[in-house]
Amino acid sequence: MTRSVYFFGNGTADGTRDMKVTLGGKGANLAEMTNLGVPVPPGFTIAADQCVAYLEHGGISDALRAEVRDALARLEDVSGKRFGDPANPLLVSVRSGASVSMPGMMETILNLGLNDETVEGLSRASGNPRFAYDSYRRFLQMYADVVLGVSIHRFEQLLATKRLTTGAASDSDLSAEALRSLVKEYQQLVRAVTGADFPMDPQVQLWGAIEAVWHSWTLKKAVDYRKVNGIPHTLGTGVNIVSMVFGNMGDDSGTGVAFTRDPSTGERRFYGEFLVNAQGEDVVAGIRTPLHIDEMARLLPGAYEQLLDTQARLEQHFRDMQDIEFTVERGTLYLLQTRTGKRTTAAALRIALDMVDEGLITQREAVRRLQPNQLDQLLHRVIASTAHATPIAVGLPASPGAASGIVVFDPDAAEQRHLKGEQVILVREETTPEDFHGIVAARAVLTARGGMTSHAAVVARGMGKCAIVGCTALEISNEHRSMCIGDHVVAEGDWITLDGGTGRVFLGDLPTQPSEVMRVINGVLPQADAPTYQGFATLMGWADAHRRLKVRANADTPRDARVARNFGAEGIGLCRTEHMFFEGDRITAMREMIIARDEGGRRRALEKLLPMQRADFEGIFQAMDGFPVTIRLLDPPLHEFLPHGGEESFLLAQSLGLARQELARIVSALRETNPMLGHRGCRLGVVYPEITEMQARAIFEAAVRAFRRGIDVRPEIMVPLVSDVSELRHQRAIIEQAAEQVMGVMGERVPYLIGTMIELPRAALTADEIAHQADFFSFGTNDLTQTTFGLSRDDAGRFLPQYLEAGLLADDPFQVLDAKGVGKLVKWAVRDARDVKAHLKVGICGEHGGDPRSVTFCHEAGLDYVSSSP
Repeated sequence: MTRSVYFFGNGTADGTRDMKVTLGGKGANLAEMTNLGVPVPPGFTIAADQCVAYLEHGGISDALRAEVRDALARLEDVSGKRFGDPANPLLVSVRSGASVSMPGMMETILNLGLNDETVEGLSRASGNPRFAYDSYRRFLQMYADVVLGVSIHRFEQLLATKRLTTGAASDSDLSAEALRSLVKEYQQLVRAVTGADFPMDPQVQLWGAIEAVWHSWTLKKAVDYRKVNGIPHTLGTGVNIVSMVFGNMGDDSGTGVAFTRDPSTGERRFYGEFLVNAQGEDVVAGIRTPLHIDEMARLLPGAYEQLLDTQARLEQHFRDMQDIEFTVERGTLYLLQTRTGKRTTAAALRIALDMVDEGLITQREAVRRLQPNQLDQLLHRVIASTAHATPIAVGLPASPGAASGIVVFDPDAAEQRHLKGEQVILVREETTPEDFHGIVAARAVLTARGGMTSHAAVVARGMGKCAIVGCTALEISNEHRSMCIGDHVVAEGDWITLDGGTGRVFLGDLPTQPSEVMRVINGVLPQADAPTYQGFATLMGWADAHRRLKVRANADTPRDARVARNFGAEGIGLCRTEHMFFEGDRITAMREMIIARDEGGRRRALEKLLPMQRADFEGIFQAMDGFPVTIRLLDPPLHEFLPHGGEESFLLAQSLGLARQELARIVSALRETNPMLGHRGCRLGVVYPEITEMQARAIFEAAVRAFRRGIDVRPEIMVPLVSDVSELRHQRAIIEQAAEQVMGVMGERVPYLIGTMIELPRAALTADEIAHQADFFSFGTNDLTQTTFGLSRDDAGRFLPQYLEAGLLADDPFQVLDAKGVGKLVKWAVRDARDVKAHLKVGICGEHGGDPRSVTFCHEAGLDYVSSSP
């Protein structure tokens, strides 16, 4: 029979801290503390898998009931008390505890086992009737709220009235008689609300509490906490039944919560709060104003000295900052919990570095102590700590940072207002490449539709701009130049503030500030005055010493490349050449090329684009001196570069000498039913080889010019959307011919590679054939995910949230790489390609390259590098 209940007490325990999956974090640590000899009240833990079984199937097995009965009998023997005994009652706490800490998200019940008889026994045994009835009213209140569904606020109203009518300044001033009367009022309230008497049988109370703890795993706050923190919904929670110790027995008793180090700053000092004559919820619920932990040294000196010694032992043993809960009962200290303490990012950084200096952990362990999203917070603008506001909507946090600006609804207005010196936020239903200039001008982007890898998200991340996408509460009225979010109407020109780290949207101009790390990188703040930056740089240096994967950046301009280099990028993994075509005269020349009636016309337009592309490439090569630069040839369908009506169409027709009807006909002819699977990528180069030729010439001319200036140039030319080796062979021939022509004329040779982006399932499945023509592979996992799932990344936001809510998918596949499906294609392609070329360079340049869990997969799959936004 599989064991489900684990006992701890009298210095020995059935479990250890390594059993967190089985016992939950609280249960495992209670067992570990018991084995260490730390003073812990005896108790037992019901394994977390029983929670999962109960929620899935309902009902409680006879076997589990028998195990709990045996453990309870053992607890009675150890404590010398009996559960439900009117003379000497055993009282217990019933508390949750998942394998990953979820502070305050699930339920707790204290003083369980009290009824009208046992409260009198507790009164006689303690010699303190006030304490007994204080414990009883607490139990009635907690149990009725958690198990019976009677709102805790109704009990608080009765308690407040009792204080008022008796003249008590606080709860602790209520007399035994007042509390006895209050207990009767609580019982009457339960009867009035539920139609039944409060359960007096301790066994009924116990199982009611256990089931309530299991049910609390499904509470909205617990579910939301797991979503935000990436905790699986399948873990379940352990249930800890522990003999009660009482901090509310008088002035020689108390309770508190403390940290072995300061959770805000990371400073190595004992930090916490404490209350005399109180129970634990008084501290955490803010019922009373607590004392600083230092006051305990004066009020309970013996217990304080023991607590100091115990907290030091626990930190030394667990080798991390601990969050501990304790109770002092008549001068005797008991530890109720220890767990890894929650801390700010700055504190986490300082603690990790200090513990390396103290010899507690290694540099490698220090790196693993900091979560990637924590470090990310150190880089982006933040809403100033002085700002206090309530969000009006929440969308997907596509690109972190904080920004305030006036709302504009089209890219032209964004650009015009930006040129006037105004701070703007571009708000759109969704963005397209036509909006690029507006994104450039805006401080941040907000869209009603789209996912984490939609156009707005990808471009904003690449530019380091704050962005929130998929904000479904947003309703835009272009006619009225306004948007509605719930009851709020925001007109064009009104101020809003976005927090891209959390997806929250605020009304008004909230103050923001650059992070300390960014102020140093930008030269605004000296390193000597920036301890957080110094810690960040140290930790990243340790990470570099241990990693195998190289890290490149997705960058499309010399400026982006410089930013990436400042952050330590070891090359460009993706330079999207189409982004170079959207500014000034470039878009005009590009449109000339598209509208041209023959190859001659296209070539004349391309000749105008060539020097522009060449200058950009030369700037990128300079910024990445000594590192590889992977340049993707033109990828999007041509219709994305053309206006679709309005004044812009009129002006374009006029500039090209076309009738508006003729331009409309051309635009209509280029429009595709499914452009993501249409005439784009290498298919453009096959039909219009002059485009590939121009881009290759621009790359090689820029490479030679940079080489002549002493720059170590390493171009890698990437052919997009290849599905068959014949396409890569065709494009490779054009590129190689351009290389020979340029280098022959310019009299210099530079090394270069030609490869492809693997972004279609067929390309992954025929990777062995394609490898014969490729010098490298780069996985474009955005499109590979789309084409493997058959999902549009821009439209899936309409239903993917429901899939995630229902548990049909564990993660959004556009945020976290799907290891089972898309990942299998990646692994197959790597294996088959390296069977042909053992040392083929392989990387990833899709948005997954910046996601921590996806990077883990890339490491395991044997990739050489990941590439992400600067």
